[in-house]
Amino acid sequence: MLSSSPGPIGIFDSGYGGLTILHGIRQLLPQYDYLYLGDNARAPYGPRSFDVVYEFTRQAVVKLFEMGCHLIILGCNTASAKALRTIQQNDLPQIDPNRRVLGIIRPTTEIIGSLTTSRHVGILATEGTIKSESYTLEIQKFHPDITVTGVACPFWVPLVEYNEADSPGADYFVKKCIDQIMCLDPKIDTIILGCTHYPLLMPKIQKYLPAGVHVIPQGEYVADSLKSYLERHPQMEQKCSKNATVRYLTTENSDKFKESAQLFLHESVEVETITLG
Repeated sequence: MLSSSPGPIGIFDSGYGGLTILHGIRQLLPQYDYLYLGDNARAPYGPRSFDVVYEFTRQAVVKLFEMGCHLIILGCNTASAKALRTIQQNDLPQIDPNRRVLGIIRPTTEIIGSLTTSRHVGILATEGTIKSESYTLEIQKFHPDITVTGVACPFWVPLVEYNEADSPGADYFVKKCIDQIMCLDPKIDTIILGCTHYPLLMPKIQKYLPAGVHVIPQGEYVADSLKSYLERHPQMEQKCSKNATVRYLTTENSDKFKESAQLFLHESVEVETITLG
């Protein structure tokens, strides 16, 4: 039986990247309690099939509901692309129709029309997110006049997770993807970072981007969207507890999570290891 008492807002990611989403949300909405779950033991999700990503994500959602969350943000582009719709349509009505799971693709795609002048937008993301075409479909739903070009950057996540984001080797892989996307469509004036790890590569991304091309990390837009959602859904807002706490869970070794979390949050955290499935 799931608890009806107010509980934390759940943030789920396959790894560490969702910490950039959590950071953006906490900057804007510090008063709420948050429960972050990283499925680090089974990361990365990017190359995995739709069925596997859905099953792993569903397990995490059920766990967070059991731990008191009424609202969960999938702070993972791959999970948002491959699992969100099925969970919303098939699982929530059975688990609890009053609970909610939201993704992180829609907030950026909704506002992109106000950010691009040329109406040519680029997406840099994992292979799974690019193959799903989720960004293209969402952008064209809201802004059918925008041309979208996507490029997968398979080496960017390992660069961040192995603390190589500032290394000379990172320059090669960042420049390669930037050159590729700008070659495919030189009219691009706005690029969405469709992976939550990528903001940690921002200095190098900006170094190799042509002048006048803007980069959009997701954190602040997801935070704005969540704030708006809570204002529009006061019943859900009342189910979110407010003690300004954060609790971290991982399916991996807790020491490794602590070490990597410092790269994303620039603060030390306490973390508990749990199992899923």
